[in-house]
Amino acid sequence: MARSERERREAAQARLAAAGIQTRKKPGGGKQGLAIAAVVLVVAVVAGLVIAWQTSSSSSSDSTGAPVAATYQATRDGAVVTAGSPTAPATVDVYEDFLCPACQQFEKIYGDEITTALNEGKVKVNYHLIAILEQRSTPPGYSSLAGGAGLCAADAGVFPAFHSRLYDEQPSEGGPGKTAQELVTIGQQVGAKGDFAGCVNDAANGQAILDATNAAAGNQTVAPGGRLSTPTILLNGAQADINDGNWLKNATGGA
Repeated sequence: MARSERERREAAQARLAAAGIQTRKKPGGGKQGLAIAAVVLVVAVVAGLVIAWQTSSSSSSDSTGAPVAATYQATRDGAVVTAGSPTAPATVDVYEDFLCPACQQFEKIYGDEITTALNEGKVKVNYHLIAILEQRSTPPGYSSLAGGAGLCAADAGVFPAFHSRLYDEQPSEGGPGKTAQELVTIGQQVGAKGDFAGCVNDAANGQAILDATNAAAGNQTVAPGGRLSTPTILLNGAQADINDGNWLKNATGGA
């Protein structure tokens, strides 16, 4: 087991280096990981989302108190999972990391509202699974592993359920992430089709997540001034104010 964990850590570090996102120079000559800057931004986003949760009039569940069941379709193209109707009048882009606490908070606050809008054909959502907290698990690498598994879940026809489970059972930042086998088990429990285990264990999917992270960090719309944070939400191509509890209702004409 010790050897396996060591190999996983070394592989994660090698993928980060290849993706060009492992470290950035401080003005004083030292180094800081992209994840360190991300942690500061996560704190700010969580604080804002708590306010949105307190002020939003939207419900986080249906009238029975149960989560809204997803009836929409989700497919993937590269490292992006697209959910809902391609002809929906509004498009939302979600940049998220499965280890990010603010992403979990976003899902708790808006997940059911987004699911309802997807079910009703009011919105299309592009989920960009990225790994800005790649170094914040022990060993490093959970963000890209989980993101790659999310791509596999889309291929296996279970993305909505798998996405929800990974946030419901989110590991603590700085602690051990779920193993590949644990992610495979979750996929199987929610009905994954095909060779889901083989897909999760394919290193190419983790690399695709790291490449997507690097690309997002260089996109000024997603990361103004090079500040990439999660969750980052675009509404019809522009940054959305997710601290406004009515941001999605306003876009979809909801009451």
